[in-house]
Parts: sequence; structure tokens; C-alpha cells
Amino acid sequence: MVNQMSKKTMEQMQNEVDSYISQFKEGYFSPLSMMARLTEETGELAREINHYYGEKPKKDSEEEKTLEQELGDMLFVMICLANSLDINMEEAFDLVMEKFQTRDKDRWTRISETEDKK
Repeated sequence: MVNQMSKKTMEQMQNEVDSYISQFKEGYFSPLSMMARLTEETGELAREINHYYGEKPKKDSEEEKTLEQELGDMLFVMICLANSLDINMEEAFDLVMEKFQTRDKDRWTRISETEDKK
């Protein structure tokens, strides 16, 4: 469960990441490098999910990571990518939600529809 005291807006997260990255001379990686990092982090998340929910348990010698850590790594890289391309993630989220609420509004069966049929 999310701690109510620690909630941050996406704008705050983007600003926090930018403040962190801005202290280094190297700055943001190129978009292509960040895409490679995002792919790497996706693989790490997939591996953790496979260990927790799949048929491939971890070896005793493998480091224990949490799904939260891996999702956090992915979020950090996505924010870096967005910041480097001057993309407002709140606006990007609003665009995708609008798409789901319009174009895809009838794509899946709503819970209320299944309850009406009972």
C-alpha cells in the first residue's frame, strides 16, 4: 500500500530526477542509450516476475530483488527519457487515458455488464 505521506506528483518526480541528473557533467544519456537501459530494466523485471510467479526459482547465489525495486528502476529510466525529450509525463498519461476512454472504451467487458447478466 502506498504511504499517503510520501505521494508525489509526476511533475515532482520529473523535477526530482532532473535535479539529480543536472548535478553531473554527463547529464542525460542519449535517447537510444536510455531505450537500451529501459530494455535492460524490463528484462530484470521480467526475471523477478518469473522467479515470484513463474516456474523458474532463483538460484541460492542470486541476489534477492523486489518487484518494487525493478518497477522503480523502470520508472526512473522512463522519467529520464521523458525529461531528455522535454515530455511532460502527466500530459502523456492524460493522452493515453483519453485513448483508453474513447477508442478502447468498448474493448473489454465491464464488471457492471457481467453483473447485469446474472
